Amino acid sequence: MQKKAKMVIDKEFTVAEIDKRIYGSFIEHLGRAVYDGLYQPGNPLSDEDGFRKDVIELVKELDVPIIRYPGGNFVSNFDWQDSVGPVDKRPKRLELAWRSMETNEVGLNEFSKWTNKVNSEMMMAVNLGTKGIEEACNLLEYCNYEGGTKYSNMRIAHGYKEPHKVKVWCLGNEMDGDWQLGHKTMDEYGRIAEETGKAMKLIDPSIELVACGSSNREMPTFPQWEATTLDYAYEHIDYLSLHQYYGNEANDTADFLAKSDDMEDFIKSVIATCDYIKAKKRSKKKINLSFDEWNVWYHSRSVEFDTVQNHPWQIAPPILEDIYNFEDALLVGLMLIVFMKNADRVKIGCLAQLVNVIAPIMTDQNGGAAWKQTIYYPFLHASKYGRGTVLMPIINTPVHDTLQHENISDIESITVLNEEKGEVTIFAVNRNLEDDIELTTDIRGLEGYKLAEHIVLENSDFKAYNSAGEQVVSPKTVERSKIDKGYMTSVLNKATWNVIRMVKL
Repeated sequence: MQKKAKMVIDKEFTVAEIDKRIYGSFIEHLGRAVYDGLYQPGNPLSDEDGFRKDVIELVKELDVPIIRYPGGNFVSNFDWQDSVGPVDKRPKRLELAWRSMETNEVGLNEFSKWTNKVNSEMMMAVNLGTKGIEEACNLLEYCNYEGGTKYSNMRIAHGYKEPHKVKVWCLGNEMDGDWQLGHKTMDEYGRIAEETGKAMKLIDPSIELVACGSSNREMPTFPQWEATTLDYAYEHIDYLSLHQYYGNEANDTADFLAKSDDMEDFIKSVIATCDYIKAKKRSKKKINLSFDEWNVWYHSRSVEFDTVQNHPWQIAPPILEDIYNFEDALLVGLMLIVFMKNADRVKIGCLAQLVNVIAPIMTDQNGGAAWKQTIYYPFLHASKYGRGTVLMPIINTPVHDTLQHENISDIESITVLNEEKGEVTIFAVNRNLEDDIELTTDIRGLEGYKLAEHIVLENSDFKAYNSAGEQVVSPKTVERSKIDKGYMTSVLNKATWNVIRMVKL
């Protein structure tokens, strides 16, 4: 007997308006992300500025509204002044986070130009590891002040008369981690975040500041790190960051796909901590979340370790180049659903990263083709169709247990209403690996809509992956949904990512 699930969607069951910045990404000066990824002068595929046109088009297709830069661990030893001014006068530096050689050919102004080419905005991180308050303020002045001061005049002299107007700024990166240059205790970080935020907002009160939360949920200081940081900096920041990566080291697909539930628990815990400090301070201000590093990451760790430890000081070595498979795409889709579910508090998200380094877009080495990894597709669908108001569905679904998780829902789903475009989109993953499920959705609360299409990403091989030569895993349109008298019946095949779109009559 086929398994069945039921769902109710109604325009009155709203969560929040989605902030489009949850579909952001991340570029770090790491591996081949910048050099050989974004930037490859001399390649016939590159434009007059040396940026790869094929990569630009793939990023534009994803419609990424904000991109965090320049790190990541890289930022904690970064001197921003090395990256501006005449390129031929910029110094090469030993980059200590990934033990590579940084040429500084691409710097702050070049990256700003690239973000404009891909219709995005820059989310800048400041160095609170080996630098501090003064350098953060100088960088902000360089980027955002119109002119007439030391650093704004420096920008103008470098050929950029108009300020970059960077809106979102990260106060360091993963400062709780002992791997981070300038690693700090909770109290040390809370104090410098407070004082840096206070000073930066004196220069530009319009900016939004992101304080470092825990580097992951498993950190021994979580969630006390969040509470202590907020105790100091609450009134001077706007967001608290979360970072989390997942892997399938145990080769247990069912348990791997349950890890999106861990991500939701992480978000709920951080929200609770933010609101505890709000209550403690009797504050009227609400701190929202910036989940500014997230992805699947585990395939390439041994290569990364060998390169960093045994073959240091290379220029743009190929490290962290995970080749993603079909089950990775399913988990990425599930994680995107978690963001949408929590759109009332998660306002920024950065898929880490964007090109070549744990990325949806890859370029073959030595100037080869650019291509789409499996995880490109759920991110594309969410970014393209997940704009509007989140409607929280009421779902009755079968459940299953995995090795490390209990009562895992077979069907995970969220709905987005875009009234401006007259569209409703249901995102759904069937994470049951054995059974197709018939989902009956009560859409009487969405009167006046018809079925437009049912898109699915599926493959019988969980380990199937794409390459420059072949897109083994790619979406297709199927005839598995139908509407009759206010109810929609959809067949969600086992282990599938589904995008069901309705449009106004």
